[in-house]
Amino acid sequence: MARTKDFDQQDVLQKAVCLFWEKGYNGTSMQDLVDGLGISRSSLYDTFGDKYQLYLKALNLYKQQYESQVNKLTGQATSAKAAIQKLLEMVVDELLTDQQRKGCFTVNAGIELANQDSQVSQLVRETEQQLEQAFIGIIRQGQENGEIGKEKDAQALARFLNNTIKGIQVSVKSTSDRRFFDDIITTTLLVIV
Repeated sequence: MARTKDFDQQDVLQKAVCLFWEKGYNGTSMQDLVDGLGISRSSLYDTFGDKYQLYLKALNLYKQQYESQVNKLTGQATSAKAAIQKLLEMVVDELLTDQQRKGCFTVNAGIELANQDSQVSQLVRETEQQLEQAFIGIIRQGQENGEIGKEKDAQALARFLNNTIKGIQVSVKSTSDRRFFDDIITTTLLVIV
């Protein structure tokens, strides 16, 4: 008879997100995972596979949570410009309230592993594509209501916005000056309209 697990898998997976986000894949040892997740090594292997499989599951969970957050925020906006501004401000607010200044888990994964690992590279690309598609939808809506010029290439603007967010997510590792990020947001909004 199989034993029932005496832990919540989603809770453990969320803890794994936090550990990998803080230390990176290479900086997180199996002992870090056992200690940080609060489960035995055998339970970890039985439930999640090896460290690499757990990392991919954690990265995928983060991707899903990020997508949900973006969709919720952009769905509440009253205009394209407001949606973009809210999204940029949300990113900055979350990054600046993080005492550890970890940046973005997906961006960190891309920097650490994407050029060496096709599965990580694919998850990073999928996350970027989700954000790009969200931006394209917002921009096209703004073009339809006259907020954004129709002569502007929606995909090019979406890629610019995506890259702006990645730059912010990396920059927070070296500065916590809110004015620095406010300048980026202000300039970005001037470019898109």
